[in-house]
Amino acid sequence: QVQLRESGGGLVQEGGSLRLSCASSVRTFSNYHAGWFRQAPGKEREFVAAITWSGSTALYADSVKGRFTISRDNARNTVYLQMISLKPEDTADYYCAASLTYWGTQGGSFTYWGQGTQVTVSS
Repeated sequence: QVQLRESGGGLVQEGGSLRLSCASSVRTFSNYHAGWFRQAPGKEREFVAAITWSGSTALYADSVKGRFTISRDNARNTVYLQMISLKPEDTADYYCAASLTYWGTQGGSFTYWGQGTQVTVSS
């Protein structure tokens, strides 16, 4: 059973930055593809970014491209989401996800999910 735990969320002013972390419970986390999703109140879950098991390839939603960077440190069993130039529309609960086999933008195809961390961007 893979457990994921997000951290690093909080309240930040518009234009500020945050780094979210997703720590895995398994030492074989390097075998898993990973992704970040977000969900604002009253909105559908939205793809943010994804990264392959090796960290060699990343995929981003158009809304965050150029501002967010997904990365991973497999030695620490952790995936990161570096967020800069934050906007009020980035306000949401952010979730990390993992899968042994899936690579893409569809949240429903990821197997494991964390509990989420809240990001609030004030104007």
